[in-house]
Amino acid sequence: MGTTKKWGSILLSVSMVAGLLAACGGNAGGDNNGAKDPAPANNGGEAAADDTSPITFTFYGADESPNWQKMQDAVGKVITEKTGVTLDAEYAVGDSSQKIALIAASGDYPDLISPKGELSKLVDAGAMLDLTDLIEEHAPNLKKLFGDQIKRLRYSEEDQSIYVIPTYAEVGGEGLEAGGGFELQHRVVKELGYPKIRTVKDFENAIKAYLEKHPTDENGNPNIGLTLNADDWRMYISVTNPAFYTTGAPDDGEYHIDIDTQEVTYHFRRPVEKEYFRWLNHMNAEGLLDKESFVQKYDQYKAKIASGRVLGLIDQRWDFADGENALKAEGKFEYGYGHYPVTLTEEYKDTSYWPTGFMAGNGVGITVDNPDPVRAIKFLDFLASDEGQILDNWGVEGQHYVVENGKRVIPADVLEKKKNDPAGFQKESGVGFYHNLGAHYGDGVLDPTGNYYTTAFPEQIIATYNDVEKETLAAYGLQTWKDHFPKGEEFPIRPWGAAWNIQVPSDSDTNILAEKMKGITWKRIPEIILAKPEEFDAKWDAYQEELLKAGVEKMEDGYEALVKERVKLWNE
Repeated sequence: MGTTKKWGSILLSVSMVAGLLAACGGNAGGDNNGAKDPAPANNGGEAAADDTSPITFTFYGADESPNWQKMQDAVGKVITEKTGVTLDAEYAVGDSSQKIALIAASGDYPDLISPKGELSKLVDAGAMLDLTDLIEEHAPNLKKLFGDQIKRLRYSEEDQSIYVIPTYAEVGGEGLEAGGGFELQHRVVKELGYPKIRTVKDFENAIKAYLEKHPTDENGNPNIGLTLNADDWRMYISVTNPAFYTTGAPDDGEYHIDIDTQEVTYHFRRPVEKEYFRWLNHMNAEGLLDKESFVQKYDQYKAKIASGRVLGLIDQRWDFADGENALKAEGKFEYGYGHYPVTLTEEYKDTSYWPTGFMAGNGVGITVDNPDPVRAIKFLDFLASDEGQILDNWGVEGQHYVVENGKRVIPADVLEKKKNDPAGFQKESGVGFYHNLGAHYGDGVLDPTGNYYTTAFPEQIIATYNDVEKETLAAYGLQTWKDHFPKGEEFPIRPWGAAWNIQVPSDSDTNILAEKMKGITWKRIPEIILAKPEEFDAKWDAYQEELLKAGVEKMEDGYEALVKERVKLWNE
């Protein structure tokens, strides 16, 4: 920790001499009928960086971004014009944990980095600057955006430095667009008369009934009932996380935490989750689960979806969107997917919208190798400004939206491209490319002009649905897919936020044991799902015994201490 602060002081003092802070206010107000986008009130923020001379920062992001256009898209060009910053970016391919470990060990760091869940490796290596003073001196928009939640940016009770700007969590509002749950193609539910899809049995019955009628596609290729994405870290999203979503528990990563006592259990040790995996085992035995689920690579998974042969998914839309978008680009909208709040039985509620409160933890940080930390924080501050937020969410005025009667409106031709060719639209516009680079407000939050910061508000969400999707929604009496899901207010707020974004010291016993449990689980869960049904119980019991022998209880105790520390840090 001392190395980080030493380098932070040296670089900060040098950069402060070079950087002069000048407020760049905007004129509040608005015009009508296609007038320029009314400039949001300043409210303590600044509209743009004061130094716009060209500068290039290297950047590494732990998420994949296959459509990245090197900031040569429309939004990227405006960001560079306003800040002078160009990013020489490298994005992860597959699991980035090993890459982050290599970066941490090398001592040669990119200027900016988004390490997601691997921040502790970089902090332990002394790679990260403490951003506390940089934010205080040079980031009025970040201060305004986070408000009294800024205390949640602190790294730990022991080390209260701020190492990253949270970019994976929204400030205010709530997600209004459902992208998870269980997915079925629109053609499936239409042919079956739009049956109730509430439990895993309902989901199974729909797939089975459709496959009996249509075992192959028009070219004679076999249709696939359900395929899972188990390629590396995506195992969490498609295979293991649904075990808690469908059994009444929130997403706390690999753990279940008692809301009252904060007692921690490795979630696979919950007896009810055994029954979820028993259902997957049954799906395999019935021939409804894709036999290649545990051997296919991510590109193969997306290609299957793009073929139109996959009837059902258990995934998040951001993970399968490339495959679905390919179908939309071909006009095959009936092969797209609806989202259903499926649980093991009706006694449980889908927990996709269990609230967390504002979550810090994962985001973008500035490393000790950055040549100009002041310019870097001002770049991140611009992305948090109202102007930066509008660019990220709406695009460039006159190209991707217009202002009519004081309201931002997406023209019909732009909306059609956004609906029917999402990947092509993003490549050209840059809308969304910069979302996880900057802090941002949540869906439903209004800017000072009375417009929504994001385009994910009910009227605009509905406008982005194609006719087939609208037909499916109407048949279920819904306007949006979110309407299908239990609302956030039906659940208590967890005082620790979400446990998956608690940083675990990389050299701790807890972290070492967690890696051991992951290895066991990723090996045993596929074996259990693919086993003969009569072998299921014995294999499950052997898996549980293996966890105990490997030290799962010690890991749970270690993580429980971290959860309680988080609760204290955030609520003191």
